Amino acid sequence: MSGSSRHAAALPERLTGLLEPVVTAAGLELESVRVGRAGRRSLLRVVVDGEQGVTLDDIALVSRAVAAEVDASAAMGSGPYTLEVSSPGVDRPLTESRHWRRAAGRLVRAPVTGSADPVEGRVVEAGPAGVTLEVDGEPREFGYAELGPGQVQVEFGKLSDRETSADGDTDMAGGGEPDGH
Repeated sequence: MSGSSRHAAALPERLTGLLEPVVTAAGLELESVRVGRAGRRSLLRVVVDGEQGVTLDDIALVSRAVAAEVDASAAMGSGPYTLEVSSPGVDRPLTESRHWRRAAGRLVRAPVTGSADPVEGRVVEAGPAGVTLEVDGEPREFGYAELGPGQVQVEFGKLSDRETSADGDTDMAGGGEPDGH
């Protein structure tokens, strides 16, 4: 491995050590740091999360703090770079107990060791050793070691009875009697 390849491989690790205290000071957790290219610029992607989720204000605050820290340390070198700070998306795999805990109430699907079929259920509780899923109306406990990466399932709700009239047409007027026409 060449010297520049070793430097590139060590950069995300170095940045993680540099940025973790900055993100923690903002009351969030550093999920990942990735460095890539965007045309002629370097691209620094930082993913943060928190127990109560992440707001746009949180992202703005952390973005300013991360940019100041990176600039002061010259960790990205002297060339231009683009900074992206975001929260994990719904497609983030659930691989750690904190991920499962933050998915409480959500429908998830995960592979199960020794089973050809994944398990799908709602996260009832997630503790340090495992998770309880409601599967087909029954609670089932799984240790993290027996589950592969979980995936939150996107659920689409149906219109409430108030929003749909008896004949299936959407009631945009908000109620009232038929006008008889």
